Amino acid sequence: MKVLLLKDPKDKDSGQDPYIKELGLYGIEATLIPVLAFEFISLESLFEKLSHPECYGGLVFTSPRALEAIKICLKENSKNEAWSKSLKPRWNTKPAYVVGKATASLVEEIGLIPEGEKSGNAEKLAEYICSREKPNSSALLFPCGALKREVLPTVLREKGIPLECLTVYQTTQHADLQESLSSYFSQQVLDADVIWEFLSPSGVKFCLQHIQKLSGDFINHIKFAAIGPTTAEALEAAGIPVSCTAESPTAQDLAAGIQKALRLQNC
Repeated sequence: MKVLLLKDPKDKDSGQDPYIKELGLYGIEATLIPVLAFEFISLESLFEKLSHPECYGGLVFTSPRALEAIKICLKENSKNEAWSKSLKPRWNTKPAYVVGKATASLVEEIGLIPEGEKSGNAEKLAEYICSREKPNSSALLFPCGALKREVLPTVLREKGIPLECLTVYQTTQHADLQESLSSYFSQQVLDADVIWEFLSPSGVKFCLQHIQKLSGDFINHIKFAAIGPTTAEALEAAGIPVSCTAESPTAQDLAAGIQKALRLQNC
C-alpha cells in the first residue's frame, strides 16, 4: 500500500516526518509532497498587540503558522528580551487556547501554557472557549491566516465573547506543487486501490484540480483520507468520496484510521 501525503513537512529539523513514521509502522509506504507556501504579514502589528497583554483576556491559536509568525517576531533581540522578561509572564496569567497538539507544542516553545488542545477542530475549541469565558469580557487575541474559517469567530460572537482577529499570514500554492505531483504520478504504477491521498482543507483547494487532471478516469480507484471533519467536508463538497477520516488530527490517528479502513475493505 502506498500513501501520498499532501501536506507540509513537520519538524523539519527533527528527523523523519511523524506521518511517514507512523504509516511505516503499519507497513505503508508514504511519500510527502508539500502543498502550501506562506507569506507572513503584519508582524509589527502582531508584536504591538502582544506588547499589551493588559488589553486582552487571552490568546487563541488554530494554526501552527500563527505561532511561526510570533517566533519570527522574537528573532529580533530586543523583542525577544521584552518577551522573556516581561510579556511572557504576563500572558501566562491568561489562557492560550489551541486547537490541537501540533499548535500546543509550538505554544509551549514560546513559553506559554496551552489549553484546549484535545479539541481537535475549531468547532470544539469554540465550545471549550465558551465554557471558560464570560460574555463581554476582554477580547481574545486571535492571530490567524487569511483563509481562516469563520466557525470559531461566529460561535464566539453569538455567545457575546469578544474576539480580535489579526491576519498574520497568507496561504498560497507551493511553487513546486504541480511539478511534484506530475513527477509522482509519472513514476507510480497506478494499480487499483493502491494510492491514498491525504489532504488538508487548503490542500483540497490547491491540489484537487491537478490530481483530477493527472489521474483521469483512475481517480475513481484512488482512496482519499482526511485528517479531520473539515478536510472531509471540503473533499465531499468537491464531489470526492472520503474513505477515511482520522478521529483526531494526529499522525497516529490517521495511520490507525487508514489501517482500519483497509481491514474493512478487505473483509
